[in-house]
Parts: sequence; structure tokens; C-alpha cells
Amino acid sequence: MGEFRSSDWFGTRDKMGFLYRSWMKNQGMPEDMFDGRPVIGICNTYSELTPCNAHLRDIAESVRRGVLEAGGFPVEFPIMSLGETLLKPTAMLFRNLASMDAEESIRGNPIDGVVLLTGCDKTTPSTLMGAASVDLPTLVVQGGPMLNGKFKGEDIGSGTALWKFNDKLKTGEMTYDEFAEAESCQSRSPGHCMTMGTASTMAVMVESLGMSLSGMAAIPAVDARKKRIAQLSGRRIVEMVKEDLRISKILTREAFENAIKINAAVGGSTNFIIHLTAIAGRVGIDLNIDDFDNLGSKMPLLLNLMPSGKFLMEDFYYAGGLPAIIKQMQSELHMNTITVTGKSHAENIANSGTIYNSDVIYTYDAPLIPEAGTTVLKGNLALNGCVIKPSAATPALMQHTGRAVVFENIEDYHARVDDPDLDIDETCVMVLKTVGPVGYPGMPEVGNMPLPKKILDKGITDMVRISDGRMSGTAFGTVILHVSPESAIGGNLGLVQNGDMITLDVPKKLIQLEVSDEELEARRKVWQAPPAMAERGYVKMYIDTVQQADKGADLSFLVGCSGSKVTRDSH
Repeated sequence: MGEFRSSDWFGTRDKMGFLYRSWMKNQGMPEDMFDGRPVIGICNTYSELTPCNAHLRDIAESVRRGVLEAGGFPVEFPIMSLGETLLKPTAMLFRNLASMDAEESIRGNPIDGVVLLTGCDKTTPSTLMGAASVDLPTLVVQGGPMLNGKFKGEDIGSGTALWKFNDKLKTGEMTYDEFAEAESCQSRSPGHCMTMGTASTMAVMVESLGMSLSGMAAIPAVDARKKRIAQLSGRRIVEMVKEDLRISKILTREAFENAIKINAAVGGSTNFIIHLTAIAGRVGIDLNIDDFDNLGSKMPLLLNLMPSGKFLMEDFYYAGGLPAIIKQMQSELHMNTITVTGKSHAENIANSGTIYNSDVIYTYDAPLIPEAGTTVLKGNLALNGCVIKPSAATPALMQHTGRAVVFENIEDYHARVDDPDLDIDETCVMVLKTVGPVGYPGMPEVGNMPLPKKILDKGITDMVRISDGRMSGTAFGTVILHVSPESAIGGNLGLVQNGDMITLDVPKKLIQLEVSDEELEARRKVWQAPPAMAERGYVKMYIDTVQQADKGADLSFLVGCSGSKVTRDSH
């Protein structure tokens, strides 16, 4: 006894050892469970209010079996779960709170290693951020995507179909009865979004970083192989504890560079940038917004998946999954970085990586799109940068100058967007203010503003849209996001007025408000910050301490790692 961290709780022959062991025994734990074997925490984000994670109880049982088989002591514990589809005003507001829950739950308990059970968008980065700030052996098991949606004989993708159906409902191309029927057709099995939305992007991210077993990212939630790999993960985390393979040994600079390039190759969500930056901050890796542009913007798109393509995650798995992408990308990647398997990416895919469907996965030499990674734009409208996803945008709008139509906040947008008298045409640039980290608060997924009905009625399906908010990874369009600094704290986005001309030039990586510096300064002198959206509680703390989008929108006092040491007992 005494080899592992948990021996500080269970390995002493005194009052405190009695207390820690005795109360655990009320669950029927036999004496030999306290013989010094590794204690493995199963951090479960299960919740019926997080539909994407509602099956994680079953996944936890598979992990538990694996831990027991490997001679470990499994202990499951819950943390705050973040359901993107239900939680108001936005799950992003609570990502950092959930990371605090994960961090303190892991550090404060007799845990030697931890398996993070995740699924819906923010449950992956939040738990990974928290675990990174403790730095124990850690492994991620993602719950997996839903089966393909099926509607009127066609595959439909979660989120991606919704945005299209909503426009059709507005224009009368779809009846409400059809709209309602599609609800059940889209979500027909357990799991998270089966498009390359943020949840799927996060699954790809953790495998790219080396934080999950190879091949896990694309396995559908209801496929028996998901439970199989969860059980293998339970076995593996016990060995990771014995090897002292901590999270800081895996999350190196090279691992982050791999993740950026692979995200571009699969057409991953723009939300990836914010979450990966925040994770990097927890392990002391200096990752900035320009790294995403320098490393990812010129990468080819190899995956033909909605919203950038045609297929869905179920198809991706059958076509070869992420190992096939990694094998195609290996000349661009650091293939010798260590992963949770204890082996490198090169070793992990030595006997896998075959492409089984070339309509779904393209080769590096003949990609779907030659250069498709998220592009970082800068200019006087976004001094610290903003982002656009070219693979989901309209090529004809990538160089565009248009007249600004300004919505001061989300309520203003909803009140006026479908007003027949709104002075707007398809050449205009829609501008939405006060939806950033501080202003909303929480930076919601409203950047892909639905177009006005009068524009949709003309058959127009895309316009240039700009905001300091985010958009769902399932969404598409010529949408400029994450403008930093945001409007609510005095960024130039807050100074835009109706009628101003705005220039977007993606090849030149430029977003420019065609207003003189003198005029901007005059406007700034009379500008007033919007009122704070909270006076107490966590939300006030968030508003007071949240960093801007280009820094990952973490709370300033959470950046970094405090380690796993706890020096004082509870009694």
C-alpha cells in the first residue's frame, strides 16, 4: 500500500483511514478493495436534461467492467451536465463552471486516474479543462453520434437540416405538419449530433490529441463496438495509472498542432478554436488564434460530411473513421506524439486507416476541397481577430463589400428581421451586436442569423453575417464569428451604424469597417456600454472574469494547473 494517490485516504491505519474506508463500506465494498489497487474515477455527465448524454449510464457500466477486469477500483461520480439543446441562455455560459466542478471533484477525492464520459458539445471541453488542471492519468470516452436521420427517403443531419427546414417553413415550402414529423426523423437513436457539429468535432479533437483510444470518435452511440471500446478504456486507464501517464505528458504542443490540422481536414466546427485554446491554457501551452490560421487554414478538406458536405457520422465510421483521416494526413502530423494507449499515432494506425468509401473520405492528394480550414480575419472591425469557416460558406461571398444592417441585440433582431419594411437586400451585411462572452452573456450560437423572410422569398439562401457570438457546428453560411474585442466591452463592432460599408476579403484575411479612425473615435466618445446582465451569483462572476473569444473564453483565474495534491484532511 502507499504506491498510489488514493493511499492517502485508504492506506492509513488511523482515525482518518477508518473514516474513509468505513463509509465506503456501506456500499458493500469488501476489505480487499482497499488493498492499494488503483482507484479509477468515472466522471459521468449523464443527464436526462442532456439528451445527447442520456445513454451514458450504460457506457459507464462498460467502463466499470474494464476497470474491474484490470484490477482497479471503479467509482462513478456525477458532475454538472451541459445540454446544448435545452440549457438557457446558452450552455457555453456554464462550460467554465462545469470545468470547476470536474476539477474539484477529481482533486478532492481519492482518485488515481479518471475516465471522462462525455457527449454533448460542452461536456467534452469542460471535463477535459477540469482534468487538465489536476493532471492525473485521464482518458476520454465519448458517447458517440446518433444514427443517421431519415426523412422522406433521404438522410438528414441534426442541426443542419433544422436550419434548412426553418427557412422552408418561413417561405411556405414546408408545412408545419412536415416540420413536426421531421423532429422525430432527425433524432431517432441515443447519441449526439451526427453531423460534424461541435459534439462530433470534440470527439475528433480528443482522438486527435491522443486522449481517447484510436478509432473511437465516429462509432455510433448504439453500435455495440462503442461499449466494447468503453470497456477497453476501463482496462487501459488502470495501466495508465501504473505507468503514471498523466494528461500533461500527452497534451504537448505537438498534440495541439495535430488537432488543429485534423480539425481542418474533417471540416470541424469553429467552436473548436475556443475550446482547444481554453484547454491549452490549462496545461500551459501558448496557443493563440493565429496558430489556427497558420496551421489549419491551408489544410485540405478530406471528409464529405454535413454541413460542409453530404454524409453523416455513421457513414464516416463505416468508411474508415478517424484513423483513415490520420493516415492520409500523416505527412502533415507529428505522428510520434504519445497517446493514451502508451503508443504513438503511427503505432495506433499501423494496422488500420484503410478508406472503405472514397465518396465519404477523400485522399490527401485528391481532396474534396484543397484549402478549407477555418480562416482568421483581422481588421479594424476585429482587432484581435474573428473567424470564418470557408468550407461551409458561399464562394461568391468570400470577397464582398456591403451596407451594414445593424441589430443592437438579439431582441432587436427578433423584433425586426421579418419586418417587410426592413431596409435590406441580399447585398447587405447583417451585423448582430451584444452576443459575445460578456454581452449576452456566454456567447451563444446565434451568429448564423436566419435571413429575413423577404430575402428568402427571393430564393436567396446566404448573406454575409457578422457577430461577436458563435454558431452551431451544424450550421453553414458566410458567417463571421467570435469578433474580438466584443461589442459590449467597447470593441469596434459596437460602433457600427446602419449604412456603414463593410468589406470582407477572405483571401486577404481582412474584415474592415470602411469608416475613418477619426469617425470611430468620435463615435467611441458617445458610446455607452449595455447594462450588465447579472448582479449576483455565478453569472456575475463570469461577466467580471471571462476572457475574450481569442483567449478561449475561460475565466481568468482558472487558467493554469493546480495539480492533484491536497494536504489537509476533512476531520
